[in-house]
Amino acid sequence: MDLRDAIGLGVAGNTTGHLEQAGEAVDFASLNVQGEAPKGIFPFYVPGSADFLGVWPCSSDTLRLPGEPAEVQIEPEVALVCALDWRGDAVVAVRPVEMAAFDDSSIRRAAPKISLKKNWGPGSKGMASRRVPVSSLGAMQGWRLSSFLIRDGRLHDYGVDSALGGYTYFGERLLGWLADRLVHQVDEGPLEHVRAHLETAGRPARAVISIGATNYTPFGQTNYVRAGDEAVVVVYDGARHTLDAVRAAITRGDDVEGASVLRRRVTPA
Repeated sequence: MDLRDAIGLGVAGNTTGHLEQAGEAVDFASLNVQGEAPKGIFPFYVPGSADFLGVWPCSSDTLRLPGEPAEVQIEPEVALVCALDWRGDAVVAVRPVEMAAFDDSSIRRAAPKISLKKNWGPGSKGMASRRVPVSSLGAMQGWRLSSFLIRDGRLHDYGVDSALGGYTYFGERLLGWLADRLVHQVDEGPLEHVRAHLETAGRPARAVISIGATNYTPFGQTNYVRAGDEAVVVVYDGARHTLDAVRAAITRGDDVEGASVLRRRVTPA
């Protein structure tokens, strides 16, 4: 199923400590965010946009580096393929139907808007071709998210292996927050007026929403990707697989049964 008609959005600040590790906490310091809620939503793809956001950035096998010297990190995430329910000119509900391993790869640089670090062309984002049907986010709390970098034939843990239920906002709480932000988020600080992007996209019926990156391992925090590396993100059922079994399968190049696995070779621009 092609997703180029779906708007691409990401959630910022849905894992405690990630923004600090990524050096981005200062970008949000001036925002008035309620309680422990995520910081906001950012676009990474807007069909119909005349600028860089109109370029489909997702690949299932290639992470293409920017054309300029840049420090790029894997951002291991879960992406939800969601139906958007509209009433008039506003989204009133967000309904996930599938989930997939996702890499919200980011350039580590100062920028006035988050989106300027996210989409630098085809291959700047990663999404697994195998997506897992979702009937209820609550039923997926025991699924886990892991990521690895293979460099010079050696597998390194890149992100901290984490249960999906460990996201700050998950389940119905996350879906309600997303529906609210799609209507009410304004252009402020690093955030953008998402409703305007929805209009540009023609009030799309679907969205791909990456719901937040995990924290980094010491290796992940201190190592940027480079050409020749292989970036791997896995979303797997914790009741079926152990982390050691996932590591072993990835090392061998085997499939992880029932999981959504994203493997991307890092290439020059």
